[in-house]
Amino acid sequence: MSKPIRDRFDDVPRSSGRVGAHRAEAPGMNGWVVLLWSFVAALVLVIAGIFGSLIVMGRITPFPEAMPSLTPIPEETGVVDTSYSVMILNATADEGLDEQMREVLITNGWPGETVFASDSTSEDFTTTTVYYVAEDDELAAIGLAGLIGGADVQQSDFYLGETEEGQKQLTVVIGLDRMSGAATDVEETPAP
Repeated sequence: MSKPIRDRFDDVPRSSGRVGAHRAEAPGMNGWVVLLWSFVAALVLVIAGIFGSLIVMGRITPFPEAMPSLTPIPEETGVVDTSYSVMILNATADEGLDEQMREVLITNGWPGETVFASDSTSEDFTTTTVYYVAEDDELAAIGLAGLIGGADVQQSDFYLGETEEGQKQLTVVIGLDRMSGAATDVEETPAP
């Protein structure tokens, strides 16, 4: 084998010490501080993961809506006002329900000449309803509904003009709920 060629670096004396850059440990960074910071970081990530998964599953709501007030809203009881003209329409197949309700109103102070009873052309009206025309008539309609044993109350001008001109009016449409043993799954529309 051939002998290597000598150069100037072969003449440098060999030293037993270290050669190259030497770095000292960073001051203040010991093992306990690093361990503490890694524990805090892991804890924050675990809590964020649990919270995020609870939101995704719907178990918690991040911004809940305000709860409604628990104070009960007083229900309007209405006023029984016998100055109104009342038209009663029987929208069922039972004969005589309109006359029975007319007698109830007359017994409770309505003048007989202002209470009209008739059969409706419809016989499938679902729920007994008291209709009123103007907003000012709502309390009287609620009072009448309570007087006849409970009924829905709705504003509608469908029956406007069925009584004398200028006379305040209410209209009661007797529904299938007043029949004995009748089914009530029919769509509700005003009975003509």
